Amino acid sequence: MSHDRHNTPDNAPLKGLRVVEFGQYIAVPACGQMMAELGADVIKVEPPEGDAGRYAGWNRDHYGPIFSACNWSKRSVALDLRDPEERKDAFALACTADVVLQNYRPGVMQKLGLDAAALTDEVPRLVYGQVSGFGQTGPASRRAGFDIAAQAESGMMSINGDGDRDPTRVGFTVVDVMAANALTSGVLAALIRRSVSGRGGIVDVSLVDVAVSAMSSVWADYRLTGVVPARSGNGQTNATPAAEVMPTADGNVVISAYTKEHFARLCAALDRPEIAADPRFCENAARLKNREAMLVELRRATSRLSTADLCERLTRIGVVFGMVRTMDEISPGQAGVSADLFVKVHAAGREPMLLPGCPAAFHDYRRHEGRLPDIGEHTAEVLAELSLGRTGACAD
Repeated sequence: MSHDRHNTPDNAPLKGLRVVEFGQYIAVPACGQMMAELGADVIKVEPPEGDAGRYAGWNRDHYGPIFSACNWSKRSVALDLRDPEERKDAFALACTADVVLQNYRPGVMQKLGLDAAALTDEVPRLVYGQVSGFGQTGPASRRAGFDIAAQAESGMMSINGDGDRDPTRVGFTVVDVMAANALTSGVLAALIRRSVSGRGGIVDVSLVDVAVSAMSSVWADYRLTGVVPARSGNGQTNATPAAEVMPTADGNVVISAYTKEHFARLCAALDRPEIAADPRFCENAARLKNREAMLVELRRATSRLSTADLCERLTRIGVVFGMVRTMDEISPGQAGVSADLFVKVHAAGREPMLLPGCPAAFHDYRRHEGRLPDIGEHTAEVLAELSLGRTGACAD
């Protein structure tokens, strides 16, 4: 359950790779988490009090929700980077790595002597991945960079929510998660390049760039039409019904059936073929003009059916739909969720929890359970490997 690089399966995609992570909260730790799941030896360098993500919204123990999601199967080394001797330990540790990851505010790692230039100059084969809120240079780089700021400044919030309500954030830290995925992709690409050239490099990711890039289809629509996108709730501005929420007798289903053929199939499946024949609704342009009237008719039809009945009908006719589920309604092996997606994550003093693992499935490498490290649990072990003869600082 705990990370033991000696017992990592031979077919683990990243076996033999060492990652040293100076990360807090989500964007960098989630990248390190994915690499750990794929077999890398990920060493998390924490301050003596631990990653701030351990305690965000949590006070029961050292393993809050943010930390639990992003830090299993890692080794924890506690070092006070304000202490010159412990900075030397951190530098020596980083120099043993294939990959260094960090998401401190721009300039902090330079002051500590652990910046990209210093480390890649010392170890040219090193891949150095870093995440910032608003880039590494320029006036905006000095700002604290959190997910919500990137959602706001990228335009994401301006298109999310109902048009007559305030701009709305996505209901989880989506930009942090996307930044972790972008960093993982960039680091792996740099490692592939290193396998050819022998040299590492620096991979920069900013939250605002990630958020802007994620909306490429929205940007394309804006560039082609010149119309600034506006909030439209669950529907879409250029097609309907598309991503419309329809009530059932016992829940809600989201439906997309905006082509003429699919709309006709939908209406027939609802036993209301006359809706598709109505001149107000027979073409997409007409439906857009008369969206509210159309939704009244469709919702009247769906509300008389149970969710199971409606979904069975939509499956049979090949119309896109999704049941609107709450977390307690999602189970491994049901509704397309892989049976082995959720794995046991252990932590001292509590029962193991089931958390989703890496979404990429390998036919010859299985997802596996893991364990969360205590603060500085592996400090002595890791420093002994470096023959530094120090135990480091560990929290009680």
